[in-house]
Amino acid sequence: MEMVPSEENQLVPKEIENASEEPRVLCIVQDTTNAKTVNERLTLNLPASTTLSKLFEDVAHKASYVNGTFDLAWGKTGDMGSLDPSSEMSLTESGFEPGKRNFLQLTDKDGEQPRIASDESGTAGSSGLDDSSQERFIGPLPRDCTVGCSSDYSSPSYSYSSILNKSDTGYVGLVNQAMTCYLNSLLQTLFMTPEFRNALYNWEFEESEEDPVTSIPYQLQRLFLLLQTSKKRAIETTDVTRSFGWDSSEAWQQHDVQELCRVMFDALEQKWKQTEQQFSPLTADLINQLYQGKLKDYVRCLECGYESWRIDTYLDIPLVIRPFGASQAYGSVEEALQAFVQPETLDGANQYFCERCKKKCDARKGLRFLHFPYLLTLQLKRFDFDYTTMHRIKLNDRMSFPEELDMGPFIDVEDEKSPQTESCTDSGAENEGSCHSDQMSNDFSADDGVDEGICLDSASSTERVLKPKSSLTFELFSVMVHSGSAAGGHYYACIKSFSDGQWYSFNDQHVSKITQEDIRKTYGGSSGSRGYYSSAFASSTNAYMLIYRLKDPSRNAKYLDCDDFPEHIKHLVQREKESEEQEKRQREIERNTCKIKLFCMHPVKMMAMMENKLEVHKDKTLREATEMAYKLMELDGVVPLDCCRLVKYDEFHEYLERSYEGEDDTPMGLLLGGVKSSYMFDLLLETRRAEQVFQPYKPGEVMVKVHVVDLKTDTIAPPVSIRAYLNQSITEFKQLIAQATELSAETMRVVLERCYNDLRLLYVPNKTLKAEGFFRSNKVFVESSESPDHQVTFTDSLLWKLLDRHGNTIRLFVSLPVQSPGTNRTICQKVGGDTEECSEGSKGNRNSVEAILEESTEKLKNLSLQQQQGSSTSDSQKSSDTSDFEHIESPSPSQEPDSSSVSAVVAVDNRELENRIRVASGGSDGGAYSDPETQFPGEERSDSEVNNDRSTSSVDSDILSSSHSSDTLCNADSGPIQLANGLDSHSITSSRRSKANEGKKETWDTAEEDSGTDSEYDENGKSKAESYYLYFRAEPYAQEDGSGEGGQKCVLVHVDKRITLSAFKQNLEPFVGVTSTQFKVFRVYANNQEFESVRLNETLSSFSDDNKITIRLGRALKKGEYRVKVYQLLVNDAEPCKFLIDTVFAKGMTVKQSKEELMPQLKDQCKLDLNIDKFRLRKKTWKNPGTVFLDYHVYEEDINISSNWEVFLEVLDGPEKMKSMSQLAVLTRRWTPAQMKLEPFQEVVLESSSVEELKEKLSEISGIPLENLEFAKGRGTFPCDISVLEIHQDLDWNPKVSTLNVWPLYICDDGAVVFYRDSTEEPMEQSEDERNELMKKESSRLLKTGHRVSYSPRKEKALKIYLDGGPVKDPGQD
Repeated sequence: MEMVPSEENQLVPKEIENASEEPRVLCIVQDTTNAKTVNERLTLNLPASTTLSKLFEDVAHKASYVNGTFDLAWGKTGDMGSLDPSSEMSLTESGFEPGKRNFLQLTDKDGEQPRIASDESGTAGSSGLDDSSQERFIGPLPRDCTVGCSSDYSSPSYSYSSILNKSDTGYVGLVNQAMTCYLNSLLQTLFMTPEFRNALYNWEFEESEEDPVTSIPYQLQRLFLLLQTSKKRAIETTDVTRSFGWDSSEAWQQHDVQELCRVMFDALEQKWKQTEQQFSPLTADLINQLYQGKLKDYVRCLECGYESWRIDTYLDIPLVIRPFGASQAYGSVEEALQAFVQPETLDGANQYFCERCKKKCDARKGLRFLHFPYLLTLQLKRFDFDYTTMHRIKLNDRMSFPEELDMGPFIDVEDEKSPQTESCTDSGAENEGSCHSDQMSNDFSADDGVDEGICLDSASSTERVLKPKSSLTFELFSVMVHSGSAAGGHYYACIKSFSDGQWYSFNDQHVSKITQEDIRKTYGGSSGSRGYYSSAFASSTNAYMLIYRLKDPSRNAKYLDCDDFPEHIKHLVQREKESEEQEKRQREIERNTCKIKLFCMHPVKMMAMMENKLEVHKDKTLREATEMAYKLMELDGVVPLDCCRLVKYDEFHEYLERSYEGEDDTPMGLLLGGVKSSYMFDLLLETRRAEQVFQPYKPGEVMVKVHVVDLKTDTIAPPVSIRAYLNQSITEFKQLIAQATELSAETMRVVLERCYNDLRLLYVPNKTLKAEGFFRSNKVFVESSESPDHQVTFTDSLLWKLLDRHGNTIRLFVSLPVQSPGTNRTICQKVGGDTEECSEGSKGNRNSVEAILEESTEKLKNLSLQQQQGSSTSDSQKSSDTSDFEHIESPSPSQEPDSSSVSAVVAVDNRELENRIRVASGGSDGGAYSDPETQFPGEERSDSEVNNDRSTSSVDSDILSSSHSSDTLCNADSGPIQLANGLDSHSITSSRRSKANEGKKETWDTAEEDSGTDSEYDENGKSKAESYYLYFRAEPYAQEDGSGEGGQKCVLVHVDKRITLSAFKQNLEPFVGVTSTQFKVFRVYANNQEFESVRLNETLSSFSDDNKITIRLGRALKKGEYRVKVYQLLVNDAEPCKFLIDTVFAKGMTVKQSKEELMPQLKDQCKLDLNIDKFRLRKKTWKNPGTVFLDYHVYEEDINISSNWEVFLEVLDGPEKMKSMSQLAVLTRRWTPAQMKLEPFQEVVLESSSVEELKEKLSEISGIPLENLEFAKGRGTFPCDISVLEIHQDLDWNPKVSTLNVWPLYICDDGAVVFYRDSTEEPMEQSEDERNELMKKESSRLLKTGHRVSYSPRKEKALKIYLDGGPVKDPGQD
């Protein structure tokens, strides 16, 4: 049996095909309708003629489903649309492939699970599995690409596919918009609260009074209805968040679920107050009726018994997990509640001023519960702040909570008679603030001074009668769980249904059954399969909010059934059903719509290839699809409809696969192979002229673009497209080309360009195109003439040289200096091929480009004539081309040099300049040019050099871009040939080929190798310029965007990219006006950054078409030279690193010599008049000062130096103390705790790495006794700034080491920062205000110096719900 590769590169059997046996199709079906079957596969091996309807029957029989209650969709390549269960098309016609594995997915039909054939009435229970055997999952779902969500939680029983399957619990999930898991958890809890849900249903929305989009109660009402009645597995919450006034950015904000609960309750209250529906049982007091409790905040004098108190309301009770400063956490909710009401004694300095005693007395301060709400909310305060690490942390300690909570022991049973004093006393107000800042959630946002809680007046609420202790039993029904750390995490809810008492996990889209054991896993702590960590960023899963309901049969409500809905809710249900049906119909249309890329070569719009997406129903015919494409590409009025057709197209290979003759009435679904999310091909809307006829494109043909080469004019014509067969011979292929180009097939040479650096001459007559390497889309060059070039070896022929030059020439835009030294010449723009004369008024100041070119041409002609006398005739003929392939825009067969043509003049210059390069033999600085040592007084500097703040080394452009690229050639502006298929007007593109560049030496970016002298010769010692001619042509260019400032000169250069930078610069000499050693080349990148190219012996292979180059005047580097940036080191300034100048150091130069050369430059450019003995040079590493360079050090012998090197210059206060490399220069700084002050830096020079010597030197300069002196190494980059509030305890003071070069100091080089202090000196005592003021000053100082603050809290966007539909943005902001 033959084996064929499958889609997964595995071999599968292919049935043997013969006359009596048809091919068979292997179908593998994955059942995704249920979590239990998602990993199962159904395998069917069917005849290829089987219809789709029969396939559905066979799948239904094998899966035991009722046919018609499920859908089949393509698998593996995403949502490719469903198959038609009623279609009579065969499997092969529907896109199935015989001999390969065809993957399908069995999915729900219209959001409903398929019915089981054996028991159609059963759903979840029909599987025969009891609850204990069903797979359960509790915990956060692993979600990819969700910021802030924990990723270290998984369950072996969980599969991502189960999210896509409808839950068998009967409950609907909520879609997580991005990071809205906290919202989903709260919404599901409110939905599962019967009293809240029923009250919301009883409220009626008045559309005449309010916009439904911005009505929060109405959108919640709609959401709850969908959760109760929808057949979907999960529904969106975007309508609810839109009513909050949120935009899409809010979906990416993490918030606290308790904070959301309070803010949303407040918003609902405000909305309900605005409606004023007094007749409705739902009033604005609903939140208070359900969630509000009362407590008493009191202070009692222990001497006279006087008590000051006040009544407060609360919506939730915040319970401390671990008391401040304690290492042991509370073990249970009951223990935490007991601590909540435990009074504290005010004594000593905290005594309370008693109104009755008229003095300060010991007192007892605490809280008493007076009334518990019907729905009791407990918040477990797991998020805290660690003042040791200065980070937010999450407390993962274990805290158990009961399923039934008796609150009787915590109620205040004392008589509520009014005490002697009301709560309006000053002392009572004071103590209220101190109590609530620690425990009460009413001061949740105390940091911002804003109370986000609901402020309610207790006098306006109805007084409740206190129930006896026996009736204060609450049952747990909701646990909101947080998984993650203080830095971020994920919320989900565990909720008990009051209808059946079953616990469920509501985890965004996923809803599943859970048990009491799963609830106990949310207690926290270290029990369980995962460990819990106490670090700031540890991640764990534990309960965060608990909601209990009072057990009171008289008040406990049940969920409203659909039959009991109020009339307005029934109408809303009907509208939602109609809307859902409309969505379903729309989805059905989408599932049957083919979406494919559409291309068209527009005849009018710049002849450019236009791209769009064609969306056509699978039942639409090809004729109807053509009309749709015709309108989509806006061809109405440009081309008649009957002059257009759709063809199968491969955009990547620019290949026309086939046309559809005679299939105008065929459905598009059949032509395209079904509805798929992506296709391996595209469509092209082909156009023709009225007199043209569409040629048929048959499958199996290949497209060939034929370029005709004319050796007489050195031109290459635009392509002509022909179609051939892979089994055609070369002889037949030549005949085909001859018919299309009217050339002689007998003298024709055909060259195939297969790929980069690969030109193949097709000379074997009987060899097929397939054997020669033809593919879908190909490019060939043909030449047919009686030229003797036919007799020459192909790689030595003129044809090869022309094609080689064609493939390696790139176009560069070169900006020249505005004012060249010694000349006022300016290049004028060339228009229509002729040079535009400069105006008369400007002749006095500047000359035209002809003047520049004529002058330089005369010089070069005289030089070249002397060289040409010794040259052979053949060599002269090869190197003196009078025209080039870029001249294809000129229709004339020949083009003679014209003194009025800039192009011709430049071409002459190029030939003469090439002869001069031969004389120069490798970039010699001799000749008729000026002395290379000449230095221009006003040297230009690039943008990167002018930037004084730049402290990183400039990157050489050749390092940043070293890969070869395919570039558009210079004939892009030639007139296109109009063809019927619309594809033949592309400009020619080619891979870059190089024969002469093999074995090119790679060099490092050093001046030693930048000179170019080491690589200007080939292996035979012959000059490369002599062995190979490299093309160069330049012409004036005017920038269309007007970016040239003040007469900026620009040149458009066509150059062989195998030319070296040295030769390229010499070719530019006539345009710059100075020798190549006196100007620099900067490559300009997309962000307008400029980097200097200095490797003279490297080619321009890293450049591509339309790259920009800027020429700047200034001495270029010579052999052994390096460009250096000099920065001044100012150790005691706010900005310790200041850029001074760019200069050049040479190999073999001493440090003293470099200082001597620096002095006049510093005086001239920086106004620094320095004595050679009063400043030093030292190593610069980023912003850190390093090794001090001594005057006798030699560059590249004692000091490693590289291109774009950076060095510090430091001005000395006195004579240089560093005399030897064995010495160590340390920067020291004293810390005085008594003044909270850091002294200026002082340098200490050590003779060894001894700690004792360091202490002795520090004691000597500070006067601190040696036994009291402590020191510590600074952290981070220089100047190692640290807050004076942190330095005393944060640094590692007085390390127990004897030498500086060991751990934890590792001081091995100059420039290390050392802080020191007097150990007997205590920090200055400060009041709270003084400390806050100092903290502000330090924060401001450290931010200015760029110091990273050790603690930076996560910036969170405040959670707000807007009652007017959205925030009002100040137009003056941003």
